Amino acid sequence: MSKLIHMNNEYAEWVKSLSQRFRQSQIKASVKVNSEMLRFYWSLGRDIAENSMDNKYGSGFFNNLSNDLKDSLPGVKGFSPRNLAYMKSFYVLYSPLISQQPQEAGGNEFLQQVVAKFKTLDSGRDKLPQVADNSSDSQILQQVVAKLAESIFSIPWGHHTLIINRCMNQPEKALFFTQKTIENGWSRNVLLNFLDTDLYERQGKAITNFTKTLPSPLSDLAQELTRDPYVFDYAQVREKYDEAELKEALMANIQKLLLELGNGFAFMGKEYRMVVGGDELYCDMLFYNTHIHSYIITEVKTQKFEPSFLGQLSGYVSCANHILKREGDNDTIGLLICKSKNEVMARYSLEGFNQPLGISEYELSKVFPKDFKGSLPSIEDIENELK
Repeated sequence: MSKLIHMNNEYAEWVKSLSQRFRQSQIKASVKVNSEMLRFYWSLGRDIAENSMDNKYGSGFFNNLSNDLKDSLPGVKGFSPRNLAYMKSFYVLYSPLISQQPQEAGGNEFLQQVVAKFKTLDSGRDKLPQVADNSSDSQILQQVVAKLAESIFSIPWGHHTLIINRCMNQPEKALFFTQKTIENGWSRNVLLNFLDTDLYERQGKAITNFTKTLPSPLSDLAQELTRDPYVFDYAQVREKYDEAELKEALMANIQKLLLELGNGFAFMGKEYRMVVGGDELYCDMLFYNTHIHSYIITEVKTQKFEPSFLGQLSGYVSCANHILKREGDNDTIGLLICKSKNEVMARYSLEGFNQPLGISEYELSKVFPKDFKGSLPSIEDIENELK
């Protein structure tokens, strides 16, 4: 940095404001590109759904369409058979809310509740579309539907695939998590975790975020919007947890779980440092079990299992065997805890390693079991308790 920025507060504040304005412009541009892409996905999904193309053209329809689009648009990503099926589901999920004409939407109970809330609650005026006091229900519905569409088309496609998986046939719930994502700036991994909680059931179907359509420049969502053009339920977890805070809270509870789950566990440290040939490695958590005389390295991931996670864990286990293991100690054990896993992929991935490694998954709302077992748990025991 220049000397001027350290010596002149007015200049420093101006540079800071420029950075903020540039960042906000970046996000606006990214949201616009993302929105246009999603609107195309919506139209493609509408064509498939309304014309029953997958039924009309047989079981191989999505594969055929994928190949034909790739030929027509070489180098363009996003047209895998799975993604095309998601586009149909995207339209089917949200169309009851945003594809209707005002007179048709008038029969939608959810939309009518939104309009009623707008008309009866003065406190809702900063959260719902701004319309004149003498506006008709039809005019209000038009603006409500427009705002719903604006929010749906403002989050990345990867977020939508997660919502589709958890909320299919529940458009109000899907919309709730769309709104919460924008309101709190959730990354994909944070959204994935909150989708498995009872947040929607606790807070109901209220629309809370009509006016806020852009994430904070410093939020995880903003980071994902600008980097990806393809484009826990604990009492102490706040909705505005970013991904680092989510992992921190999860690790604290995993530590408590393991210490109480099996007698003999001793906690050696978090972000445990090992120096290897002059380089530093930090494993998430290190335990020692006095019953089996083994170090246990635990790595926590807030996302779905990926095979590359095992490579990292295996490296930590090897280093611990060379650096920490002493005479009388057994081989170090590696435990990987993920949000979820593909059972077949996990099993195949483990075949490439000759070390004692295990993969488990957690469920946020049930991480604390009521009754703890008194013996060293297996991977299955840990996973059953986590679930």
